[in-house]
Amino acid sequence: MDLGIKGRNALVCASSKGLGLGCAEALAKEGVNITMTARGKDVLEAAAAHVRSVAPGVTVKTVAGDIATVQGRADALGTAGPIDILVNNAGGPPPGDFRDWDRDAWIKALDANMLAPIELIKATLDGMIARKWGRVVNITSSSVKAPIAILGLSNGARSGLTGFVAGLARQVAPHGVTINGLLPGRYLTDRLKGTIAAQSKKSGAELEAEFARQAATIPAGRFGTEREFGEVCAFMCSERAAYLTGQNILLDGGNYPGTY
Repeated sequence: MDLGIKGRNALVCASSKGLGLGCAEALAKEGVNITMTARGKDVLEAAAAHVRSVAPGVTVKTVAGDIATVQGRADALGTAGPIDILVNNAGGPPPGDFRDWDRDAWIKALDANMLAPIELIKATLDGMIARKWGRVVNITSSSVKAPIAILGLSNGARSGLTGFVAGLARQVAPHGVTINGLLPGRYLTDRLKGTIAAQSKKSGAELEAEFARQAATIPAGRFGTEREFGEVCAFMCSERAAYLTGQNILLDGGNYPGTY
């Protein structure tokens, strides 16, 4: 299927690895020019080289910096130029007990997972409206649908973003601009590997056995891959998804048990 987005320009945040890299790669394969961001320059440059190798002919730019900061966003926007596709993404805040989180912890979570995406949307939306075409995909979390007890900071910040864009998506829909959320379940990223390793150490279970045990709890019987996550993101950014807006697409191998 031709997704109809060849030659478009995308900013893909936090895309040096994991789900962000999966999205950048999938979009580049569709002929989209990409600006990739991440905090670590060396890892980012290696990821960009990989994207160039699998999608020759597209332009791949890099911006090293923290997208949760004013300067990081300014650098990314200045490098990317006019943006047709915005993929908001940022690492989630740490797990813990809400009794241990002070105001600074909450503000840090909100800055990264709610306010930074809103600021990037604000910076790019009017250009999309003027061109009568635009796509925004916010990578959030399955916790938007089913809160995860130890991830209270993430539950709060990501739900705040989701509530905000629900209204905004309806306002911009007449202009050919769509805004949607893409909600990952459990993917075999570095973050998940670290979480499972910590759980394995705490319980005394063998690491390999703990991976297998957790994968078996997912109806699909496995963890997701970055590639399949990226391909769904690319579809959501495509011409074919022009009638999809204000939605939250849960991609979790059937793990969420609800009907709605």
